[in-house]
Amino acid sequence: MEHIFSIKNLTKAYSEKKVLDVDELNLAEGKITGIIGPSGAGKSTLLYILNGLERATSGKIIFDGKELKSEPDIETRRHMSMVFQKPAVFNTSVYENMAYSLKLRGVSKAQVKDKVHELAKLTGLEEKLRQKAVTLSGGEAQRLSLVRAIIHKPRVLLLDEPTANLDPANVAMIEKLILHVKIEYKTSIVIVTHNMFQAKRLSDNVVFLLNGNVIESGESAQVFSSPQDARTLDFTEGKMIY
Repeated sequence: MEHIFSIKNLTKAYSEKKVLDVDELNLAEGKITGIIGPSGAGKSTLLYILNGLERATSGKIIFDGKELKSEPDIETRRHMSMVFQKPAVFNTSVYENMAYSLKLRGVSKAQVKDKVHELAKLTGLEEKLRQKAVTLSGGEAQRLSLVRAIIHKPRVLLLDEPTANLDPANVAMIEKLILHVKIEYKTSIVIVTHNMFQAKRLSDNVVFLLNGNVIESGESAQVFSSPQDARTLDFTEGKMIY
């Protein structure tokens, strides 16, 4: 199995408090990897380091066969997109938000239009294209954020609790788009989620973090049905108190 990320001896500390301590972790290319664990386990910190938004204290990350610098170069950044828990949109139309990254890459107007309408239809935003993005509901804005992140077909999509606090209809639409991206674009996806049902539905592989350490990682079916560590079982069954 090919790896999009290979992590070795990765640590992150704030002052003297170590919040992440990963000896070794490989994330599969072209798959969806779910990162699960209690609050404060280091899930989002790991995601931020992979995206270059945070600097690791020590360790090595290999991305697509090359070691990542503490501040990834522009070419590396072009291959990654990230969506956060709270949607962030530009103060312009929904269409212009979706088209932004394609225009930056010099894509023709005709191709931009086709791609925008394709993804707008897929996400139920086709009737909103002329509307100001800042007037969208929370769920609509998050769908827009995801479209903007994937419209240029990135190699990697990093998702930090993208459906937190959303209603079931919006969750379903976003999950549908995530699976579309994996299947149609062959994008490698890493998703942080507190929703165990979502992790089971979406993830090919799962990583369980606790106190900054990788307790267990493997294929989702195996981790959820017959985990090797008792702490994994306690967490996935809601028995862990934290």
